[in-house]
Amino acid sequence: MLSQDIITGKSYHNKIVEEDDIYTTAVGVEKFEAGARNVWHSHPSGQIIIVLDGVGYHQIEGKKIEIMKKGDVVKCPPNVLHWHGASKHSSVTQMYILPNTQNGLANFTTKKVSDDEYNGAKE
Repeated sequence: MLSQDIITGKSYHNKIVEEDDIYTTAVGVEKFEAGARNVWHSHPSGQIIIVLDGVGYHQIEGKKIEIMKKGDVVKCPPNVLHWHGASKHSSVTQMYILPNTQNGLANFTTKKVSDDEYNGAKE
């Protein structure tokens, strides 16, 4: 999939640790500009997000949107659909950690987070 297929708005991605046979963990930093978010997706072994700067949103399917702020740590369970991105009024910079990458990295859906879903966040 191309980035425009999995991101609404503008984001920047920098993978800082490549997974390999010894360290089966991928680590990267993403910045989402205000209003930007990714599509519903899951990770075979889960995902850890550490918010480095700004304010963002995160939602696990079936649950309410959570606000993420600098210093927050979010754990996304394995194989559970979720999305994350910036808040309406602020960018967010986050580090992601994908463990056990031998199981795969991510499974992106084609289902974008609708404006109605996104605007449901209560800041």
